[in-house]
Amino acid sequence: MTAQTDLLDCIELETAPNPTHAVIWLHGLGADGNDFVPIVPELRLDGLAVRFVFPNAPVQPVTINGGMAMRSWYDILVTDLVRREDAAGIRASEAAVRTLIARENERGIPASKIVLAGFSQGCAMTLHTGLRLDQQLAGMMGLSGYLPLLDSAAAERHPANAATPIFLAHGLYDPVVAPERADASRAHLQALGYDVRWHTYPMPHSVCLEEVADIGAFLREVLR
Repeated sequence: MTAQTDLLDCIELETAPNPTHAVIWLHGLGADGNDFVPIVPELRLDGLAVRFVFPNAPVQPVTINGGMAMRSWYDILVTDLVRREDAAGIRASEAAVRTLIARENERGIPASKIVLAGFSQGCAMTLHTGLRLDQQLAGMMGLSGYLPLLDSAAAERHPANAATPIFLAHGLYDPVVAPERADASRAHLQALGYDVRWHTYPMPHSVCLEEVADIGAFLREVLR
């Protein structure tokens, strides 16, 4: 995928007219923007006017799936997610996510009232982009994923989000992104001084009701 500056196709859902806050929520490999739409009513964001933006990742071949074309934020080259990484694809999707944030800025919502969120590959893109963004976000939320390009995070991170709270959640029985990989990402972020809110649940590569309740509580805290 070439450097992405065009606006991605998105599904949008507003909890009230004239939203004052936004959540940009990135889906996982092979899914699409519809994936997390049904969760919004369960988050109990009463009294908050929030625009949820669920972008669709580009359709592109994924090496680990035999080159099959599917929606993905970047290519996955081998089963060990961090042994060989598609750095060019990750950085191209970073540009696309930055464009989504800029679009919310243009619509009157500053970065300080935006939460960047994602599941699996979307989690990876959330952490990668959020650490490098030169505007302070309200929060970051990473579900069932990991920090990609880990070795470059310290050198490339921007101080704007040094104090931004990061909600990280993972299933203890995740067969897709090993819990050890997620925990290593958590440890790396904490070693860099980030405010990581770490949650684990007895589930596979998915979302559970307890997690949804914790997500809602986090959003109510940071979207003030």
